[in-house]
Amino acid sequence: MSFKENVKSSSILKIFETIRSSQLFWILSFSFLTFLGAQVAVPTQPVPFTLQTMIVLLSGAFLGASNGMLSQIIYVLSGALGMPVFAGYTLGIDRLLGPTGGYLFAFPVAAFLVGYLIEKKKSIWMVLTAMVLGTLLILLSGSAYLSLFLNGDYYNALFSGAIIFSIWDVIKISAAFSIYKLISKKYPRLPN
Repeated sequence: MSFKENVKSSSILKIFETIRSSQLFWILSFSFLTFLGAQVAVPTQPVPFTLQTMIVLLSGAFLGASNGMLSQIIYVLSGALGMPVFAGYTLGIDRLLGPTGGYLFAFPVAAFLVGYLIEKKKSIWMVLTAMVLGTLLILLSGSAYLSLFLNGDYYNALFSGAIIFSIWDVIKISAAFSIYKLISKKYPRLPN
């Protein structure tokens, strides 16, 4: 088997072969929106306040589990490969290996979770529950990873990496829920 045939049979290419252009447009759009959300930041240490998590929730809600996850994988990989997409226009693998890495690694999983739950049951309560669970997944994953940089002090990491964001995250969940409710009346799910 030649190199070209081997690459063609790879699973990543198979995923892209099944994606239509309308899907690709929305996947890339949500990756870009996540980048924009990262730049709306209040610099705090060790983790900045950003709008990224709101976009992650919306990517899962509008694109579904697989495409929402793919949009966030593209976002994270873009930053890891050298595009300045993370908060404060930062980039590089060191952002993933630094204190905020746990949040970034959780983005694709949270988008998948939100999309999966909404695909299973499209009630308003499920949308709200999915968004709360997606946010908790990001915060708890981020805090657990952050604790590695705080000498294993999980309680300090939980406070400075999750609890401190509570009000901010309630606002982001409310905004994401409102945006979804408003737009989903006409577009319950973007092209799939």
